[in-house]
Amino acid sequence: MIVSTSPKPSSQDSQALQEVWSRLNAHSCPHEYNFHMHTICSDGQLTPEQLIKQAANIGLKGLAITDHHSVEGYKIAQTWLKKTSLEGSKVSLPHLWTGIEITSRLLDIEVHILGYAFNPEHPAMDSYLWGERPLGTQGLVSTVIQAIHQAGGMAILAHPERYPYPAKKVIPVAVDSGIDGVEAFYAYNNPKPWKTSPRQTETVLNLSYLYGLYHTCGTDTHGVNLLQKI
Repeated sequence: MIVSTSPKPSSQDSQALQEVWSRLNAHSCPHEYNFHMHTICSDGQLTPEQLIKQAANIGLKGLAITDHHSVEGYKIAQTWLKKTSLEGSKVSLPHLWTGIEITSRLLDIEVHILGYAFNPEHPAMDSYLWGERPLGTQGLVSTVIQAIHQAGGMAILAHPERYPYPAKKVIPVAVDSGIDGVEAFYAYNNPKPWKTSPRQTETVLNLSYLYGLYHTCGTDTHGVNLLQKI
């Protein structure tokens, strides 16, 4: 069991996340790991406490709350984890990494960048934590990725096959901008039960291997069940 009690991620925290990502497969989400979820701190329906309690009950080993332009959900959930750990929880508690989803511009379209394992108190992240999408040059993918890197984190292109341009066009440009990985395991048509979409997964994984990227997984939960998107 790994329990994080520090609000400031360390370089070891980032390395641990990279090790987890290197082992992920199509069956890792949603019962072992989940790196894409939302709370009421952005456009989700779960409170941060409800989310982290549900994650523990599911038996997740690790997760990240990726609210849009906010880390408030992460902070609340991290406080709950620390308190529950000190109380001697009988349930194995998951590791919680910092996370965020930032609306950005790449080529001439809107894309979403997921940031992980960054220090939310780093000045480079100041422009992205106000609950609103960044404007101007702050919203360029290259600028967003640079900020996440400066804060000690890693940047992932969310759901690469959900944009007006196909992944084979978007991912190479994201690579040129410094992206660290792609959300390879994603359910594009919201199946029940949750299952990564085979065709899109194959496309994104092939590009991920081609460019030497990390690949992640997540349900993109906005509803009340972490095992579904809605």
